[in-house]
Amino acid sequence: MPHDDCVSVKREHVNGVISILVMAAGVYALIVLLLFLGQARLLYFPNIPSRTLGPGPDSIGLVYERVELFTDDGVRLDAWFLPARNSRGVVLFFHGNAGNISHRLDSLKIFNDLQLSTLIFDYRGYGRSDGKVSEQGTYRDAQAAWRYLTEQRGIAASQIILFGRSLGAAVAAHLAHQQKPAGLIIESGFVSVPELAAQLYPWLPARWLARFQYPTGEYLDSVSLPVLIVHSRDDEIIPFDQGRSLFERAREPKQFLELKGGHNDGFLVSGSQYLSGMDRFLVSVIGE
Repeated sequence: MPHDDCVSVKREHVNGVISILVMAAGVYALIVLLLFLGQARLLYFPNIPSRTLGPGPDSIGLVYERVELFTDDGVRLDAWFLPARNSRGVVLFFHGNAGNISHRLDSLKIFNDLQLSTLIFDYRGYGRSDGKVSEQGTYRDAQAAWRYLTEQRGIAASQIILFGRSLGAAVAAHLAHQQKPAGLIIESGFVSVPELAAQLYPWLPARWLARFQYPTGEYLDSVSLPVLIVHSRDDEIIPFDQGRSLFERAREPKQFLELKGGHNDGFLVSGSQYLSGMDRFLVSVIGE
């Protein structure tokens, strides 16, 4: 092959490689941009499976009251209060990032069996609650629930257990570092959104992209009350080591309860192990 033809072929090859790299970089940049702009849709799932409420607690034999909470920025929240017989305390329940309060009946039954009254509410933009969900909004929602229990119902802070699952764990931890409840339970929680995203998507500049923080670990740093961390080694959404990291950051007194099963059903799959672990923590915090 003549020298000029050889040079031409090499040049075409280099140009082709450059074109592919430019296209790949463009696609990557587009993905990054879409993820940056669409984070709220990736974090909050109020419409999955639906914003429409399903059957209430009475469908499984639990007595409850429908109540309304009002935040300091004027948002109305939908909530249920479930009194337990011979109640030994009250759980303030912060649910995860999908669905609404009617999708947590299994947990409400468990708390009732543990002789705990429960207040569960939907964040703004979830279920029948008004408003649009945001990180700061969920924190305001938590404060509204706390005020309802302590001011309107007159329940002592020493009788309230904060329980947060998944995204709700971050909201519960934020409230715990502002108030003084009897204890804090974090189930299937994460250290922070940027930390979790960096672990799940190592090929993305996740920490730089994150517009939401929910720094559960940072909140735990300043929490000086009994803490129970609950996590399953089989969790397919939030890795087990996220839960272990939270436990390591928590101050004493603290307990760790390891479950079996997935992110959304570990507490059910683990059955009596879950119940006994929860009861053990409750006895240490609020007694028999």
